Amino acid sequence: MPYIKEESRPKLDRIVEQLPEELKAGELNYFITKTLLATKPQSYTDYNALVGVLECVKLEFYRRAISTYEDGKMVENGDVYGSIE
Repeated sequence: MPYIKEESRPKLDRIVEQLPEELKAGELNYFITKTLLATKPQSYTDYNALVGVLECVKLEFYRRAISTYEDGKMVENGDVYGSIE
């Protein structure tokens, strides 16, 4: 979950602010991969924990950003599931 204490955020926010405004998907993938490798995983447990982090990021991003977008589009364009009998 991305909710860390307020006092821990500024140092991370400074790093994020240094990134280009628009990273291409491949560049973002590279950045994330290099960040994960920089943690220097040494065991299956380490790698498994990193995969867990990625999965949680994915789920939280979908829940908070994408589903909100999709809900708006459903209202705008009509609910395709409403037509299923």
